[in-house]
Amino acid sequence: MAREALAPGDPDENTDIVLAQRIAAGDMAALELMMRRHNRRLYRLARAILRNDAEAEEVLQDTYFAAYRGINHFRGDASLFTWLSRMLLNECFARQRKTQRRGRLFSVADNIENETHAMLINDSNPPYHEATRGQLRALLEARLDQLPESFRIVFVLRSVEEMSVEETALCLGIPEATVRSRHHRANAMLRKLLARDLDLSARDMFEFDGDNCDRTVATVLQRVKLVQ
Repeated sequence: MAREALAPGDPDENTDIVLAQRIAAGDMAALELMMRRHNRRLYRLARAILRNDAEAEEVLQDTYFAAYRGINHFRGDASLFTWLSRMLLNECFARQRKTQRRGRLFSVADNIENETHAMLINDSNPPYHEATRGQLRALLEARLDQLPESFRIVFVLRSVEEMSVEETALCLGIPEATVRSRHHRANAMLRKLLARDLDLSARDMFEFDGDNCDRTVATVLQRVKLVQ
């Protein structure tokens, strides 16, 4: 007999290991709950790396599908979000390597001064930002896109996702001192690039709600059904 779908008040809801076990047992409600719980945070991480909305969404879907197929490997040594983040990073880097081999990847300059005038916002990105804050948010996203990748990733994990130094180091496989150094450098670079004081919450960047969230959930669930 199938287990009941997870409800908001279910005591299992906040237990990563139980959620993983239910997904491994074929519980689609648990899989959907995992995706909806982590969609926004993981999407923003992918978007910060790839700098393209469509590619970030594709990587997010691939990550969830890979997570579903490998959920038996989750042991709860780290949080489910950290486990998914590391998987997503691998997907992003694999995509970058593939693109690089085709000669279509824009390299991130080591010297940020060489990029201060580059605006790398992709014209294909859907215009779903709120009109009242869209321009400010787009500016901050553009400047964040200009940071070297290693600094950009740390900034998103620490300042946007509010992960601890320890969690960020574990996720990226780097020393905690490196996390602190890169985060400090990223903040300094952003202040220089913005050239003015922007009172803008980084938490609002790269929204992934509504239709975007539903589309990713539906796509992954459909892919899972094909392999069951």
